[in-house]
Order: sequence, then C-alpha cells, then structure tokens
Amino acid sequence: MATSSVPTYDPKTTATQLATLLVQDRQAQITAQTQLANATNKALTDLNSALSTFQSAMSAMTSRKSVVANTAALSGDAGTATADATAVAGTYNFYVEQLATAGQVAYNGMGDATAAGAGNMTIYLANGDSFVVDLDSADKDGDTLLSPKEIAAAINTAADNKSMITASTMTINGTTSLVLSSVESGTDKAFASIDLSNLSGELQGALDPSAQQQLVAPQDAIMWVGAQGTGTQITQGSNTFATVDGVKMTFTKAGVDTVLTVANDKSGTAANVQGFVDAWNKMVGVIKTITDHGDPAANKAAAVFSGDAGINALLGRMQTLLRKTIGTQSLVTFGITAQRDGTLALNSSRLEKAMATSPGGLDTLFGNNSLSSPSGVLGDLDGLIKTWTNSVDGQIGVRKDGNERVQKTLSQRQERLNFQYDTAYARYLDQFTRLQTLQNQMNSNTSIFDALFSKDK
Repeated sequence: MATSSVPTYDPKTTATQLATLLVQDRQAQITAQTQLANATNKALTDLNSALSTFQSAMSAMTSRKSVVANTAALSGDAGTATADATAVAGTYNFYVEQLATAGQVAYNGMGDATAAGAGNMTIYLANGDSFVVDLDSADKDGDTLLSPKEIAAAINTAADNKSMITASTMTINGTTSLVLSSVESGTDKAFASIDLSNLSGELQGALDPSAQQQLVAPQDAIMWVGAQGTGTQITQGSNTFATVDGVKMTFTKAGVDTVLTVANDKSGTAANVQGFVDAWNKMVGVIKTITDHGDPAANKAAAVFSGDAGINALLGRMQTLLRKTIGTQSLVTFGITAQRDGTLALNSSRLEKAMATSPGGLDTLFGNNSLSSPSGVLGDLDGLIKTWTNSVDGQIGVRKDGNERVQKTLSQRQERLNFQYDTAYARYLDQFTRLQTLQNQMNSNTSIFDALFSKDK
C-alpha cells in the first residue's frame, strides 16, 4: 500500500507572506501619513512660489514707476525715442546738426618686438582718464616675442581699462596695424596719447606718435532745440539725449529737422494693468488648487489644504485689500473687478474712460511695494503676503518646519517597522526552512515505505 504525501512549503514565499501580514496594518498607516506629509510639503512649496511670483510682479510694477504707458516717436527717420510714465504728451521740434562718433587710431607697420624688458605703458583719454598696460607679462605663447595681437590682448585685459579703449589688429598687404578704438563716442572719451617712457626702446619706436594714423576722428553730437541757429544748441558726447523730461531720444541721422511726438499709449496702459490681473489670477489658481474640496461624485479627492482656515483667511484678506478706496476711487473705478471664483477681470473701455478723467488716480491706488515707503494696494498686499513668505517667521516656513518634523518621525517609524519586518522574516524563514528539511526526510522515508509495501509477496 502507498502512504499519503505530506504538504510542502516554500520557506521564502511563506516567510514573506507571514512577515507582510504582521506589519501590513502599520505599514498602511505610515504610507498614508507619509503621502500626506509629502503632499503637504509640495503644496506649501507651490504656495510659496505662487505668492513670491506675485510679489515679483508687484515689484516690477513698482520699478516701472507707473502703470501709465506713453509712446514717443521721431519723424523723418532721425532716430528712435522712448517715453516713461512721467512724459507729458505733446510735440517738440529739433534739428540734428551732427552725430557723435568714437575716435579710432592705428599704429601701422608693427611687427614682433622682444618680450624681455618690454615694460609698461599708460594710455590717456582726452578727458584725462588713463590706465596702465603691463607688457612684461604679455608674451602668452612664450616665444620671447611680443606680437601686435599680444599687445592688443594686454590692452583689452588691463585691470583699469574698464571699457575705455578696445584694441585689435588688422593686416593690409602683409602689414600689421594695431588699432585703438574708443568705446564711447565724443571728444572727451577719445584716445589722446600713450606715455612711452616706461617701454623698451623697440616698443617706443613702434608706438611713436609719428607712426600713428587717425582712422576716425572723434566728434560730439550737436542738436538744436527748435530751429538751427535760432533755437538752443546742445552739444554732448552721446547721440542719446534726455532733453525732454521722461523721454530718451537716440539720433541716427544728421542734417535733418525732426519732430518728437509724445502721446498716451492706451493699449500699453491696459497691458500693464492686465499684467497685474494675470499675476493675481495665476496666484489665485494655485491657492484654489491646494484648497480644492474635491468632488466625490466624480471620484475626485479633496486637496491637502481643503478647508484650511489659515490659507482661506489669507485669500479673503487679500481680496479685501483689493477693495481699498482712496477718496471716491477704487480699482473697480478703473475697470478691475472681482469674479465669483476669486479671479480678476479687466474692462478696458472702463479703464480708458477713468484714465481720461483721472490719469493719476490709478497710480495712487496701486501705490508701490518698496521697502522704504510702501503704499496703496501693492504696499498692503505685499505686507500681508510677507507674513507668509518671510524666511524668518513666515507662516509657510513655520508650517514647513512642523511638516519636516512629522516626516522625520515617519521616517524613524518606517525604519523601526522595516527592522520588525526583517526580524519576523528571518524567524519565519528559519522555521520553515527547518520544516522543509523535516519534510524532505519524511518524503524520503515515505518513498522507502512505498517501495516496500508495493512489492508482491
């Protein structure tokens, strides 16, 4: 007769299953808490980024000085013009007599010079500015010779040059020239001379004034306010003039009469205001995302800060600050209105009408978020937001610190649970490995009995 077989176990599989069953409830709890802590950290990071980005948008408005935009243009292709918010609309007549140019000289017929004992030279500008060029260390290729290119490089990298002169070389019909160009236009910034007294005799000969050729003569710009000869003459080294308050004109053509036209830029002003609206809406979108209540019907889970009193209060206080009134005016007066979802919308036609009757009212309402003297809506909003974003005691930092402590505790609990799992696994693996050994022995004995009792007697 045959004996019954004994069930067998795989020690590793069985040990894994039993150890997992032992810790699975606590593991599920730690996993859920870790996911919540990680989601909280991400939401706080997103909130900080959204608030900081909105602060940057307000700072950009502050640096612009005004949301009001103006345009400026020069007639007759005389050049270009730009106007800031302080410019006053109107027309202005000018005559451009002469454009400023930057001077340029060349030292022709230069060859390589002996590097040893080269010395140094001082380059002077017409206004008396100067800088020293050390040629003792200019031999960069180590061939004991100073080439014109190495001299040019030494001039360009001189510590005190500070973009006064740029040096280069050119070769014409096999002859090399060292070219010195003034960086700025005008006679004051032009190259004047080189002090050769500390140079080797060889370099003194190469850079002697008699070897110098003027390629471009420096000159100042001459512009007349009004008509040439009867208006007011202005002479300066730059082709960019700031004669009209709030306007910069850069002339590119000489010998022409031109008219500067400054006008209000309605579309530009609307774009500036729209920039604030868009920045606000982007920030609100992030806050709405991290406080979303979810939708059980659509199987959409609530966000990590759903129902958070602090964040909801922050948004509510910011919305209140938007309703700030100065005199009889508010942002609503200028077409900036709140929507049901907390976002803002801009009515451009209403903005245009309000700006026509009160061009300075909007700037007064917006104010600025400068550190020295914050004012208006921007100042109030920035002050409130800083209570959350401040790196020292802001609410976001405080919450992150608390959440990091939770994450650290969860990490420690996970380590202990992993140790318990490993201990249980090792114990179960030992037990079932011994059981497997016993089974193998039993199976061996069973085979012997089966062989004995299966023989015919």
